[in-house]
Amino acid sequence: MPDVIPDDSVGLVTPQLFHFDEPLTLRSGRVLPQYDLMVETYGTLNRNKTNAVLICHALSGDHHAAGYHSINDKKPGWWDSAIGPGKPIDTNRFFVVALNNLGGCSGSTGPVSTNPETGKVYGPDFPILAVRDWVNSQARLADRLGIQQWAAVVGGSLGGMQVLRWSIQFPERLRHAVIIASAPKLSAQNIAFNEVARQAIAKDPDFHNGHYLQHDTLPKAGLMQARMLGHLTYLSDDAMRQKFGRELKEGKLNYSFAPEFEVESYLHYQGEKFSTRFDANTYMLMTKALDYFDPAADYDNDLVKCMSRAQCKFLLVSFTTDWRFSPARSEEIVNALVQNDKDVSYACVESESGHDAFLMPIPRYMAIFNAYMRRVADDVEGGAR
Repeated sequence: MPDVIPDDSVGLVTPQLFHFDEPLTLRSGRVLPQYDLMVETYGTLNRNKTNAVLICHALSGDHHAAGYHSINDKKPGWWDSAIGPGKPIDTNRFFVVALNNLGGCSGSTGPVSTNPETGKVYGPDFPILAVRDWVNSQARLADRLGIQQWAAVVGGSLGGMQVLRWSIQFPERLRHAVIIASAPKLSAQNIAFNEVARQAIAKDPDFHNGHYLQHDTLPKAGLMQARMLGHLTYLSDDAMRQKFGRELKEGKLNYSFAPEFEVESYLHYQGEKFSTRFDANTYMLMTKALDYFDPAADYDNDLVKCMSRAQCKFLLVSFTTDWRFSPARSEEIVNALVQNDKDVSYACVESESGHDAFLMPIPRYMAIFNAYMRRVADDVEGGAR
C-alpha cells in the first residue's frame, strides 16, 4: 500500500457477508437451500436509493473491486483504476456494490463451502451455475439493500455477460447497462479453450475427481496450466512482444527444458500465483457458466428479438487487439440494439493490450467511460429533483 492513500482511492474497506435463507432454484433445476454473498460497497446511497451501481466481475474476479483491506495490502482492488472519487465510477456520486458471485472462492457460497445438508464441503457436488443464476442472486441482494433500480450495471468480459442478462431478465431494474469487452455468447474457439483448461485441471493426479480437499491436497499443476493457457488468450501478440520479446532470463541459451525465456518465466509466475489463491472447482464452474451463456437461445436464437426486451440505455466498449472477445462480438450486440431502436453508445478503443485492456487505465477508454458515467450520474440526479 502507498505511504499516503491517494485522494482518488476509496481507502480502507471492509467486506460484508449477506446470508440468504430463501432457497434459490437454479437453471439446472437444482436448488441451493441457503447461501451467502460476500459484498463490498463504496460511496453513499442517496435518500431515494437511486444512485446505486452494480459491478459484475469476470472469471477470476471477486468482491474486492477497489480500495484496500489493510495498510499492508500491496495492491488495491482489481478495478481500482475505474472506481473511486473522480474516477469513471465516481464514489462521490454513486453508491457502488461489488460482490463475489455464487460459486466463487472469496467468501460467497461455492465449492469450498460446507453443504448444510451433509455437513461436508460441497467440492464437485456444488451445482453448475448459469449467468442467469448470478443475476437472480444479485437481484435478491438489491432487494436486501432496498435498491429497486440500479443507476447502472457495469461489467467486463464475463461481467459484461451478466450486464446483458440483467437488461433482458430484469429490464425495469436498471437505467443503464455498461458492457465492456464482452459477447452475446462464446465462439466455438472460446469453448475449446475452456475445455482444454478444464482438462488440465481434471487430469491432475491431485484433483481426485474434485474431492481434493478431502485428500488434503490441491491440483496446483493443473490449475497452473489452466491459468497459463487463459493468460495467453487475454494478451495480444503486440503486448507480449513489447513486454517480453525473445528476452532470455540469463542472457544465453541453456539447452534445457527449464524456462529460459522471460515470457516463460512470466507465465509460470502467473500460474503459480493463481494456483495458490483460486479454487479449482470454482474455475471449472466459472468456465462452464461462460460456455452456457446464450440468452438468444430462449428467443429462437434471434439476438434482435432477445434484445427487444431491454428498456435501459447502453454503452458498449471493445478493444482492437482483443481476439478473445473481438470488436465484432460487441458489434453484434450493438446491431441488435440499433435494430430495436434502443439508445446505445459504442466505442472501439485502440489498444495493444488484448482482452486485458478492459482492466487498464487506457486514456481514451477512461475518457469514454468517464463521460458516459457522468451522463448516468446527471440522469440520476436530474430524476431526483
